[in-house]
Amino acid sequence: MGDPNVRYGGTTLRPIAIVIEVLVLMGVIYCLFLAARLTILDVGFQSKYDRFLRWTLGIVGAMISAFFVAHLTLFYPKLLP
Repeated sequence: MGDPNVRYGGTTLRPIAIVIEVLVLMGVIYCLFLAARLTILDVGFQSKYDRFLRWTLGIVGAMISAFFVAHLTLFYPKLLP
C-alpha cells in the first residue's frame, strides 16, 4: 500500500497546522482588540488611558493565545490512527 506517513502528511504536518491556525486566530483577535481600543478611545476616554488599554488588551491577548495553543495541541485531531 505504501507508507501511511506520506498519505496523511505524517506527524510533521500537525505542528505546522497548529502554528498556522494560531497565527490566523491571533490575527482575528488582534483586529477585534484594535477595534475595541479605538472604539473605547473614540467614545470619550482620553489618551491618558491609552497605555492602560494597551497593557490590558495585551495581557488578555496573551491569555487567549495561551488558551488557543493549549487547546489546539491537546484536542487537534491526530492525522494518523
